[in-house]
Amino acid sequence: MLVTGDTGFKGSVLAGWLAELGAEVLGISLEVQPESHYAFLKERPWKTVFCDIRNREMLKRHIVDFSPEIVFHLAAQPLVRLSYAESAATFDTNVTGTLNLLEAVRAVPSCRSVVVITSDKCYENREDGIPCKETDPMGGFDPYSASKGCAELLTGCYQRSFFANGNTLVASARAGNVIGGGDWAPDRLIPDLMRAAASGKEAVLRNPEALRPWQHVFEPLSGYLLLGARLYYGERSFVGGWNFGPASGEAWSVRAVADKLQEFWPKFQYRIECDPKAPHEAKLLQLDCAKSREFLEWSGVWDIEKTLKMTAMWYARWYEQRQIATMDMLHEYISDAAAKGLIWTK
Repeated sequence: MLVTGDTGFKGSVLAGWLAELGAEVLGISLEVQPESHYAFLKERPWKTVFCDIRNREMLKRHIVDFSPEIVFHLAAQPLVRLSYAESAATFDTNVTGTLNLLEAVRAVPSCRSVVVITSDKCYENREDGIPCKETDPMGGFDPYSASKGCAELLTGCYQRSFFANGNTLVASARAGNVIGGGDWAPDRLIPDLMRAAASGKEAVLRNPEALRPWQHVFEPLSGYLLLGARLYYGERSFVGGWNFGPASGEAWSVRAVADKLQEFWPKFQYRIECDPKAPHEAKLLQLDCAKSREFLEWSGVWDIEKTLKMTAMWYARWYEQRQIATMDMLHEYISDAAAKGLIWTK
């Protein structure tokens, strides 16, 4: 199996999960960030090659040489605020990089399943309180969101133009706000709060009342795995776009998340510092995930309280004991999923 972006937060957790399942995994990513889940892992039971996905020929060479049967495409420029400063690079990575990936897959007859991971921000978000569903139009106010909307349109185009009648089935996945242990990206709420807890400094909340569909990283990854498997077995009805997030109405504000995290690891303080001149960020994001629940038989396992508890515990173990708890927590998550009778655990 191929995972692009395996040195990133979600990518490194997904690659580890696939390896745990016994898969042969190749990761394709940029160089490793020194403070990252990938960098701090003592053992990585998969291989990584370093390649910029904007380099079409090099990317194609690596993918053709490996000839994967299943591809999970996560490599991206993933930050909203950075996209304002590096807009051209954001579009180049998120759109042209996806184009290069799909072009490479066309040259790999063994490939039967491709899951392109975009974002819940790919939609034309009207912030009207109505959750976005898969048939809603693509859009995006900021360069990051617009680039993900473009990646969705591109993926749909390639699926219909080049993969509609062959053995390779293509789908896209749009996840809500993903949190969990091992994320150190700048300008994200949980990493900022956890760094504050470890350093004894105050964290800054820019948009304390912004509502987001928070979910643990294991939740969408289980959906990606289930979707990839359905495509692998040739089930064409699973081609297309899929939302993965908590049930409608479970969005929490930034302030509420910070307050709950303090209950589990009360070592950090925060202050509210709203900048009226700051780049635009959506105040409300919601996803309608009825399609995934009904047709994929996918469902979340951990509610927001347990998600935040496990996240705080992960960082506490890292900063206080230098222990990576990802696999221990994954085993607990799978056990909890099995207790709920979820289909992907069978």
